[in-house]
Order: sequence, then structure tokens, then C-alpha cells
Amino acid sequence: MIDDLQVLIVLEKITNMFILVAAALMSTGLFQQGMCIPCMERVPFLDSNTIQNSIDFSQAVSAVRDGYRQRGNGAPAEPRTLLHHEQPAGIFTGYFAILPETSVMGMYVYSGGFESGEAWFLFGLYDAVEGTPLGIFDGASLNPYKTGATGAVGVDALARSNSSTVGIIGSGPQAYAQIHATAVVRDIECVSVYSPTKAHREAFAEHVNGELSATVQAVDSVAAATIDSDVVITATRSRTPVVDFDHISPGTHITAMGQYGALKRELDAKTVSESVYVPDLRSRIEYDAGSYIQAIEAGKIEPDHIHGELGEVITGTVPGRQSPEQITVFDSGGTAIETTAVAAHVNDQVSDADIDIELPFISSTEAFGLDYR
Repeated sequence: MIDDLQVLIVLEKITNMFILVAAALMSTGLFQQGMCIPCMERVPFLDSNTIQNSIDFSQAVSAVRDGYRQRGNGAPAEPRTLLHHEQPAGIFTGYFAILPETSVMGMYVYSGGFESGEAWFLFGLYDAVEGTPLGIFDGASLNPYKTGATGAVGVDALARSNSSTVGIIGSGPQAYAQIHATAVVRDIECVSVYSPTKAHREAFAEHVNGELSATVQAVDSVAAATIDSDVVITATRSRTPVVDFDHISPGTHITAMGQYGALKRELDAKTVSESVYVPDLRSRIEYDAGSYIQAIEAGKIEPDHIHGELGEVITGTVPGRQSPEQITVFDSGGTAIETTAVAAHVNDQVSDADIDIELPFISSTEAFGLDYR
């Protein structure tokens, strides 16, 4: 079976052949006066290897923190648009952001489910001065860096500065990214991990133990992971709460990042009501943040319970933690802010030698005579 890379290579060869033929025809005068070869913008495709060789978690945290700082200063960003397909069951979703100070803008789209049962991610990075495309990215390879870094930026903005113990619920790739990124912003001494499958949580603990200086242990319950932890991270696919307020100690910071959608939640209503609650984007809360929506429906909070967006905390527009005893929550549902920030960093690191494939694009003026100025 021909894979996507082979298709792209064939398309590139066909396009290059077209350009050569057209140039030859022009040199012979066969083109009528006034006709021209379309002006092509050569846009690099950044694959998984290129991305992974161009960023680490420390760099991702720095990039995402700056992205949310720009958001706090008014950078435009929109929550996801989510479309559902019934048969076969699947979703198609995307979101957008502009980072004016970095002079970039991005769109992140993906499908999930359908007959393959897979998710396929695509990211497009644009120049925010010229409006031209800068790169097309394998979005799945950006995901661990942008998602892990966002959780870590939330920890850095809201957790106590001396936080050293972490409880993590979930043992998949997202949990792995979260703990590695969190280790960038706090000196972690102990990590307790719980997930329902014993073999999975034990494998996670063994693997991460060899990579972090912290002690990583698998525990037998959510309570054992959370009750003595300074930072709690939920990275699950659970549709019902995995965090019980009765098992959260005063002063804990919680990052909830595993689920989004009105009918899905990782936090119980009391945890939301008793916390300083900070989302990534205020505009997504009313339809996308299940823990918040269901706390309102249960009568535990009012719609104005939101303390402020993460970017507003970073810029000081609203205060962050105001006492060591406060419980803070960062609800991270995913935005194009972090994806654009991480992609921009990767784009700055790569050179022409790193790019195997370039895709040809023509402008609207060349294609159908439309100038947007």
C-alpha cells in the first residue's frame, strides 16, 4: 500500500515537472503575452522526526508560557469547533490562534474515530505579517510537547513554589508528557501514579523512574495518588470524576487535561466549587468544560465562578494563588495557542537541510485573481 509520504513525494515530482515544462514553453515564446507561470510558495512539510529533533520539554514550556502571555495581552484565539459524524462514529475538530508578537498564526485540525479508530492531526503555521504559509506539520507529533507544556505552565502559574510531590491519574502518553514537562517547572521529589490497570501503572512508574531524578511509584487507588500530593494531574479518558474533593489536601494544585466536552468530567463538583478555577480560554467553558458545566447544573457554582484565564494570571491581570492553603485548578481543554507557540519554535529551529518535502502553493491572486488588500 502506498503511504502518505510516497504520495507527497510523487506529487512534488509531478509539480516540479510541470514547472520545468512551463518554463521551457515560455522560453520558446509559445505562451501568449500576459500569461505567466503561477508564482509558487514552497511550503515545508515537517514530519515526526523533524519535530522531535527540534524541541524538548524545556523549550516547549518556554514557548507555551510566552504564547499564553501574549493571550493575556489580548492575542486572538478561538475555542475548538467540533463536528460529529454519526455513521461511522467520529469527530472532526479544529481551532485557531494568532500570536502577534511572534508574528505567527496557526490552525490545528484533526479527526478521531471513524472506521480506523485513529486520530489524525494536521497543523498549519502562517506568517502573521505577510499572511503566507510557513509550514505544514504532523500535528500528532506536536501534541505531547504542546499539551505537556501547557499543563506545566499551569503548574508554574498556580502551584505553590515549593511543590515537590505529584499525583498523576492516568498512565498513557499524555501522563508521560505531563510529568516530564512538570519536572521543568518544579523540583519533583516523588511521583505517585494511579491508573485502573495495575500492569500499566507499574510499567509507567518503572519507565519514568529511569528518566527523572524523582522517585516514581505506582499506587493502588486515586486517593493514594492525590491525598498527600502538592500537585495533582488528571490525564484520563474517564467520563465521570476521578478526583474526589475529600481526597484533596489544602494547598493542592490540580491540572485537569484529559477530557473535554459537556458530558465528560474528571473533577467532582465540590472540587470545582472550592477551588480558584482557571481555564485556558474563558470562551470554551460554557460548552466544552464538563467539570465546570456540571458543577453549575448541580447548583454548586454560579457561571461567574471563573477566576480568570491562564494568560491573565501570567500577565498579572488577575492574581494567581493568594495563599498557601488555596486549592487551584487549571482546566486545560486544548487551544491553538500552545500548538502555534510550539510549532513556531520548531519552525525557527529547522533548516532547509532538515526538510525532505516541500509542497507548492499558489496565492489567491494567481489562482483566481482575488487580492484581499
